[in-house]
Amino acid sequence: MIVREERKRPHPWTDRKRTIPGWSVPFVALDWVFEWTAFLLSKWAFLEVLEYVGTLSILVAVFFYFHDSGNRIKQRHYQAWQVINTAQGKGGSGGRVEALQELNHDGVPLVGVDVSGAFLWGVQLGRARLLRSNFSAADARNSDFKDADLQDSDLHSANFRYSTFQNASLLRAQMDDADFEGADLSHADLSGATLDDTDLRFVSLASTNWIGIRSIRGANIFGVRNVPDGFVDWALHHGAVQMQGDEQLEKNSHQGAK
Repeated sequence: MIVREERKRPHPWTDRKRTIPGWSVPFVALDWVFEWTAFLLSKWAFLEVLEYVGTLSILVAVFFYFHDSGNRIKQRHYQAWQVINTAQGKGGSGGRVEALQELNHDGVPLVGVDVSGAFLWGVQLGRARLLRSNFSAADARNSDFKDADLQDSDLHSANFRYSTFQNASLLRAQMDDADFEGADLSHADLSGATLDDTDLRFVSLASTNWIGIRSIRGANIFGVRNVPDGFVDWALHHGAVQMQGDEQLEKNSHQGAK
């Protein structure tokens, strides 16, 4: 609500001048002129109308800001998808980390997204819906895929070192030749997953659902942590190896290929 102050009529200049020292006359005269200006304008109703119009325009702007918020969100999502699709098949980040995180934060499904070969260090995609996504040859070290749905995804030759996949669904995922060294696969579902030649050194497998892994031939399970009962024996029986260094693993692979 606008409150207008009732201004008093200024005293005549002759009366004002008598009460001030001579040196201050120019300053007081200027102030007296402003007093008269303010007094005269306070009587002008048009200015009061302008104040109301200004307040109304603010309210209208606020209304349209919230009314149009849905379109702004759609535009933001469109731009994020444009960043992802434009960079498809290219190396580097190309703004894809921020785009993926923004879409996931807004609850947008990332089903079938193709970020193969992308540089995605530290991407935060917890609870993301990434079914049938393509992360092949991507570098996503130190990333967060906690509670993510990666069913039927292609993770072939990707680098997920020290990333977390706690409670993630990797059902039927292609994880062959990928690097999961030091990753956390606690409570993850690996049913039907292909893990041939996958680096699983020092991976945490606490309560991981490994029953039903499709293939694990050549996978390196050296130093796996929080191992479920029976996993190591089963993995070694189905072609997995336990080798600490990369050179030893590479030598073993060459010998197996002969």
